[in-house]
Amino acid sequence: MKDQRFDPPPMSGGFCPCGRHASPPDHDASAGPLRCTQVENEEERYQGVVASAVMRAVFPQNATRRALLRSVGSATMLAALGQFFPLKTATEIFAQGAGPIEKKALKIGFIPITCATPIIMASPMGFYAKHGLDVEVVKTAGWAVIRDKTINREYDASHMLSPMPIAISLGLGSQPIPFTVPAIENINGQGITLAMKHKDKRDPKEWKGFKFAIPFDYSMHNYLLRYYLAEHGLDPDTDVQLRSVPPPEMVANLRADNIDGFLAPDNICQRAIYDGVGFLHMLSKEIWDGHPCCAFAASREFISQAPNSFAALTRAIVDATAFASKAENRKQIAETIAPANYLNAPPTVLEQVLTGTYADGLGGVKTDPKRVDFDPFPWQSFAVWMLTQMKRWGQIKGDVDYKTVAEQVYLATGTAAIMKEMGQTAPASAYKPFKVMGKPFDPEKPADYVNSFAIRRV
Repeated sequence: MKDQRFDPPPMSGGFCPCGRHASPPDHDASAGPLRCTQVENEEERYQGVVASAVMRAVFPQNATRRALLRSVGSATMLAALGQFFPLKTATEIFAQGAGPIEKKALKIGFIPITCATPIIMASPMGFYAKHGLDVEVVKTAGWAVIRDKTINREYDASHMLSPMPIAISLGLGSQPIPFTVPAIENINGQGITLAMKHKDKRDPKEWKGFKFAIPFDYSMHNYLLRYYLAEHGLDPDTDVQLRSVPPPEMVANLRADNIDGFLAPDNICQRAIYDGVGFLHMLSKEIWDGHPCCAFAASREFISQAPNSFAALTRAIVDATAFASKAENRKQIAETIAPANYLNAPPTVLEQVLTGTYADGLGGVKTDPKRVDFDPFPWQSFAVWMLTQMKRWGQIKGDVDYKTVAEQVYLATGTAAIMKEMGQTAPASAYKPFKVMGKPFDPEKPADYVNSFAIRRV
C-alpha cells in the first residue's frame, strides 16, 4: 500500500489550477489583486492567497462574492476587509509556513561536484536564510561517508546520488532505513571521459579490458555506463573493470594511469580536459537526455521530527533550483561555488559546465546549453527505472514492488504542492515514459523491461 504519511495529499479537484482560488469560476470572476496574473515576488503571492482565503471565508457563496467583486471591485473590497481583518499580519504568518520551524540550524553534507549546485549555492546566495534556516553545507569526502553521516544524524539532510535513498530504504549496502527524495538536484550533467592515449579508440567494442571509475555502486553513473557498454555488446562485469572512486580523486587516477576512463560529473570531466589528461567521449545526455543525476535526500525520521524544518528546507532547495535553471544566472553561480570550501575548481571549468560552451579535449569547442540542467521534480518513473537497473544487475534479489518503493521514496506529491505554492509549474502526474539509447521505457511494465535485455544478471 502506498505510504503517504509524510507526502502531502493533492489538492481537491475543485480547486483552481492557479492555486489561488476556490474554483475555476472564482478565478474567472476575480479582478485586481485577486486576479491570477504574473506574480513578481513571494510577498505578492502570499498576499493573493491570503486575500482569496479571507474573501471565501467572509462570502462563502460564490454568486454573492462574484456580484460584490463586480459591483465595487476587489481593491475596494479588500480595503474594507482590511479595517476588520489584519491582512498584512496574516500574510506574514502564512509565509512562515504551517508552524514554527523546529530546528533552524541544520547541517547538509555534499560532495564537491556541480550536481550539488542548488544545495551548495543556497548557502552563500541566501536561499536557506530566505526561508528561515541557518544551514551549514559540509564538504564531504565520498558517498559512503555521506550515507553514514546522514544515517548517524551527523547531517540533517544531504546531497545524494538519486538511487542512494532507494538503496538505503531497501537495505542495500546498509541496514534498511526509510529515506526520501523531495527534490532532484540536476538532470544530465555527466559524461564519459577517456585518457588521451585512447583518443583513437572511440568504438566501445575496443574497450575490452578497460578500467573505468564510477562514483558509487548505487549511482546513475554506474547504471548509465553499464547500459551503454551492454548496448555495445560488452558485459560490464566481465569485459571491463568498474571501480568506485570518489569524484575528486578521478582526475588524479586518470593522470596516474590507474584507470582508462570514467563516467563522472561534468566538472570532473572538464577538469580532466583542463589539465590535459583526458577528453570527453560523450555527454551522458547522449545516452538519456533528461536523466536525473543527484538528489536532495532526507530520512523519514527527520521529516517526522521536524516537519516544518523539512518543508522550509525543501522550499529553499526548490527556490535555488529554479534560480539555477536560468541560463543568465549560471556564470554568477559558477563564481559563487568555485572557492575551496565548495568545489575548489577554476571558475572557467565550472563556467564551461554550467553555461554549456566547453572544450572537448580534442581541440574542439562545443555548445549545449542543456549539458546540465536543474529541475527539482522527483519523477517516480525515474525511481522505477533505477529499480529496474538494480534488479538487472543483481543488486536486488527476489521480487520488487516497483511502484510502491518509488512512491514511498520519491515524494512527488509533496514537492508538487510546494512548487505550486511557490508559483512554479508542477507536472500533473509523477510518471512519464522516456527513452534510453532509443529504447522506450514504460514505467507501468518494469518487469518486462528488465527481461528485455540480453545482458543482465537476473
